[in-house]
Amino acid sequence: MSKEKAPKEKVEKAQSEPKGKKPAAGQEKGVVPRLFTRYQKEVISSLMKKFQFKSKMQVPRLEKISINVGIGQATQDPKLLDSAVHELESITGQKVAVTKSKKAISNFKLRENIPIGARVTLRRAKMYEFLDRFISIALPRVRDFRGVSDKSFDGHGNYTIGIKEQIIFPEIDVDKVTRVNGMDITFVTTAKNDVEAYELLKELGMPFVKRQEIVQPEAQNK
Repeated sequence: MSKEKAPKEKVEKAQSEPKGKKPAAGQEKGVVPRLFTRYQKEVISSLMKKFQFKSKMQVPRLEKISINVGIGQATQDPKLLDSAVHELESITGQKVAVTKSKKAISNFKLRENIPIGARVTLRRAKMYEFLDRFISIALPRVRDFRGVSDKSFDGHGNYTIGIKEQIIFPEIDVDKVTRVNGMDITFVTTAKNDVEAYELLKELGMPFVKRQEIVQPEAQNK
């Protein structure tokens, strides 16, 4: 006897709904992330209209967020890496993986397979919660912040932004910081191109810098 097929609506919901038993950092158990709700109620319909998608399954979505911190001086002082790992776990609410050098570089006194950084990948609920805090709280704390550049897409629908100081995150106690560290944050989407990815992140609230319209010399003389 063949199994009955699930309704199309349930399939679409199952593919896009964030799963996971443990709540993300700052999230109450059982509470759906605010940005995921916004994606379902506003972003999907907006992108369908903008790109004339015929199905919700064609609408790009945020797949994961990867965060990478490099600590070059960890080769001389391992405590710097321990501190970076602890801070990254506080920011993301998730266990962090330590990255090691792939090859030896004599000029930098670097041997192969030495811990030099930390990375973490966020998905589902924790991904949306991090993005919400990143946009609403962390970025506005950047000195002289006017928006993020829209020139850091990789041509495949993914966007990377570099952060110079980890102290912009409210989870970090500035008084306990021993060294200011930067990090690279990559937003991986299912978009087919950078245009779709840009519109997706923009709809989710990413504060891209508004480009000034370029005026041609002929128009200036009129």
